[in-house]
Amino acid sequence: MKSYSIQEINEVINGVIHGTTSQYITATEQLEKATASEISFIGNKKYEKLWEGSNASVAIVNEDISIEPGENRAFIKVKNADLAMSQILALFAPPAPLFRTDIHKTATIDETARIGEGARIGAGCYIGPNVAIGANATIYPNVTILDESTVGKNTVIWSGTVVRERCHIGSDCIIHPNATIGADGFGFRPCKEKGLVKIPQIGNVIIGNGVEIGANSCVDRGKFSSTVLGDGCKIDNLVQIGHNSKLGKFCIMAGNSGLAGSVTLGNGVIIGGSASIKDHTTIGDGAIVGAGSGVTGDVAAGKTMLGYPAVEARDALKQWAILKRMVCDSKK
Repeated sequence: MKSYSIQEINEVINGVIHGTTSQYITATEQLEKATASEISFIGNKKYEKLWEGSNASVAIVNEDISIEPGENRAFIKVKNADLAMSQILALFAPPAPLFRTDIHKTATIDETARIGEGARIGAGCYIGPNVAIGANATIYPNVTILDESTVGKNTVIWSGTVVRERCHIGSDCIIHPNATIGADGFGFRPCKEKGLVKIPQIGNVIIGNGVEIGANSCVDRGKFSSTVLGDGCKIDNLVQIGHNSKLGKFCIMAGNSGLAGSVTLGNGVIIGGSASIKDHTTIGDGAIVGAGSGVTGDVAAGKTMLGYPAVEARDALKQWAILKRMVCDSKK
């Protein structure tokens, strides 16, 4: 079991210790559940009230926390408790699943595939013709990577993921279980003779470096050219990214959100959970779309949008306040 003194922990996050404790820390836990040997955190002043009832002996806290830690307890004050806690979680993280051999004997690897030095490929994987896997990449069991696709160095692809033909994933990415990269975009047109005619989807997907894609998410290939995810994008579970969409750098999409086809997101755009974006819409740099919102038109850089259909946040709040007053008046 890993065990650290408060001084050893502080060497990792370089904060300021307030109080003192002789307790060694063996794990992390949220305030309400923590025991004396577990470290927790307070990332917002509104959670100060939970400290008194917690059994944690140490907490990572923001600099503006005003309470005292108490007897045989300590705070480590930092500028950003959330970021510091991420370092502590990494400190206590258990080891990754074990590979007894770098290339499992049941993996099917085409003779034309190129496997980089130190890459690991698990049981039941299929690596197709002319696929290139970068150095130190990890491909967990039962992953399928089809013809002419590439995976960059240090990228991790978890079990059940399918990477369709001619798709390209950058370096230092994480693709979580059962994600699908490069499925056909949703393209059909009415036809008197045949009912609905499928539009061929002959493009691909290009994913930048440092991208993370959650479990069961789908990134569709372009009808022509590419669906693109820029460097550093973070995609939650159960997200749909439609064909020919273009995401800038460091975009965030929360769970159950979706982009229709040919949507463009600027750099640093945040899409809240269950939000939906209409096709051929452009959302500017740094814009935020609130959870459950439906965007039907372009959004300027830096704007925050709420509601269905989405409007600027301040207008949405005014509308909701008026509606609330109308409902209250009707009950009088």
